[in-house]
Amino acid sequence: MVDKKLLDILVCPLCKGPLLYNKADQELICKADRLAYPIRDDIPVMLEDEAREMSAKELES
Repeated sequence: MVDKKLLDILVCPLCKGPLLYNKADQELICKADRLAYPIRDDIPVMLEDEAREMSAKELES
């Protein structure tokens, strides 16, 4: 499990905006940039090249 203190200080590397933790998919989501950063072995991978683009429909749910 990702450390709660770490989640509190992490921001999107592109826009510096807040991230939402999606526990089920193990991702950190930036709604502003519509990107989902993966969490691998409890470590957030905060690289733009590793993030996946999210559809508007995904963001609504």
